[in-house]
Amino acid sequence: MASTDFDFENAAGRPLSGVLESSEGQLRCWALFAHCFTCDKASLAATHVSRALAASGIGVLRFDFTGLGESGGQFGRGLSGDIQDVLCAAKAMQNEGRSPQLLVGHSFGGAAVLAAASDLPSVKAVAVIGAPFAAEHVLSHIESGLHATPPGQRVPVTINGREFELGADFVRDVCGQDQAARIADLRRALLILHSPIDEVVSIESAAEIFNIAKHPKSFVSLDDANHLLTRRSDSSYAAGVIAAWVSRYFDPANMPGAST
Repeated sequence: MASTDFDFENAAGRPLSGVLESSEGQLRCWALFAHCFTCDKASLAATHVSRALAASGIGVLRFDFTGLGESGGQFGRGLSGDIQDVLCAAKAMQNEGRSPQLLVGHSFGGAAVLAAASDLPSVKAVAVIGAPFAAEHVLSHIESGLHATPPGQRVPVTINGREFELGADFVRDVCGQDQAARIADLRRALLILHSPIDEVVSIESAAEIFNIAKHPKSFVSLDDANHLLTRRSDSSYAAGVIAAWVSRYFDPANMPGAST
């Protein structure tokens, strides 16, 4: 297996940091992995799932969203900013002959790939892990009062023990997303992976996504996995399921330069 730095720019020209995971042999397809809210490409889920997919013959780009990890720019643009980052990442891959046929999103990254998929013709399938049905779900993990922040101003907030700055524009953005319409009109094969004991994003979100999505759609329970997939066995299982499932949908003819 090989890990290669893959940097590109977001829509505002800020540098975003990514890593390509690939196997030594011929790849079956390329995928793009979107990490969870306030996480980065080095999170256990992003790293373990991407590498396990690569070992199965699926090359993966995992990258840091704007303002997180090693990427430039300002964090907190809402789901709209994450969607643009996914589109920029896919375009950068396409420019290198690695057009993604699979999108994988973890938690809030799942919301981003569900929203971005329809703008990416090369994408045949979408897999989401512990994803929320509604983008505003993320507000339940942020202290109240953010909506009252004066326009253009940001205030310190604590999320999972870490300090960030957000403003009312973030609240308006996540509350203004029509994820239900996007999921209903996805027109891609969809795989939903979710733990029934997830305490961050409840299993009800998985049910809502599944119920509104059209076929082909599948649901797989992650049993006793936690939301962040901190156990390697859970990440490996998720990756194995994704790899087996997506094999029905990728197109080998769309793999120029697949061997790396």
